[in-house]
Amino acid sequence: MNADSMRKALYAAAVAAVFAVFCSHAPAFELGNDPVELSGMLLAQQSQGSADKTQDTPNGEILNEAGTAEEGDADDEYDDEYDDEYDDEYDDDEYADDDVKLINDPMVGGNTQLYAFNDTMYFLVLKPVAQVWGVVPQELRVGVVNFFYNIRFPVRFVNCLLQGKGKKAYAETGRFVINTLWGFLGMGNVAAEFPSLQPSPEDMGQTFAVWGFGFGDYIMLPFLGPSSVRDALGRLGDTFLVPLWWLFDDFWVSVGIRAGEAVNETSTRIGEYEALKEAALDPYVMIRNAWAQNRLKLIAE
Repeated sequence: MNADSMRKALYAAAVAAVFAVFCSHAPAFELGNDPVELSGMLLAQQSQGSADKTQDTPNGEILNEAGTAEEGDADDEYDDEYDDEYDDEYDDDEYADDDVKLINDPMVGGNTQLYAFNDTMYFLVLKPVAQVWGVVPQELRVGVVNFFYNIRFPVRFVNCLLQGKGKKAYAETGRFVINTLWGFLGMGNVAAEFPSLQPSPEDMGQTFAVWGFGFGDYIMLPFLGPSSVRDALGRLGDTFLVPLWWLFDDFWVSVGIRAGEAVNETSTRIGEYEALKEAALDPYVMIRNAWAQNRLKLIAE
């Protein structure tokens, strides 16, 4: 088997693995995630659009359906603590529009088509539904985002340990306990009051990198968005660490919860992906390079 055939086989295996998990009782996506997924795609491309990941984030603003900014205290809390998890992924930087090879992309033809598919699904399905859901009070929607972030504590904790980051594992434990007990099961971000308890968006893809595994080829996953062979496989491992999915045996219940999470998250960030596309000379190249650069940044932290 030559190198090109091997590459295609790995690509197919990664995609198949993701969908195998998607079709099982435990969903394949990590929001904040990585983030996406019927949900994911959407997250990964859309919202992760233009700011900064979960820890060092934005601006305390949120775009409403018309694309204008409206301020809110609840959003400030969400932005400052959790945007870093989603936004840095598409941070606007020196690599944004330059065709710099941060990651090998031999499947560019297929990846471009999948990007177009995800883009279409965002505008035809996810965005309209999220706009309808946007009538729910902003404070409640932000609380739901916080809840899902909090419940993914095992993913961050286990990967901190696997990477030898004991202090970060300790901080994640403190955040989880405080936000669960005093933040209404994580809907409130009480731990934000403690500077030493900063979130650590670790995942299995980063763990594999720390262990010496390279990106592998870049892949655009349907619904899930930008990834690589390494990170797609890492996503599978992370899936089984999310306790929420252990509570339900019914596949459609799990899918419904994941879809609802994606819709809610998207409703807090409508307008960001649109602005990203408008500003980029080539949105596909910009997203690919910004995603790769952000992954390198996270691994180095």
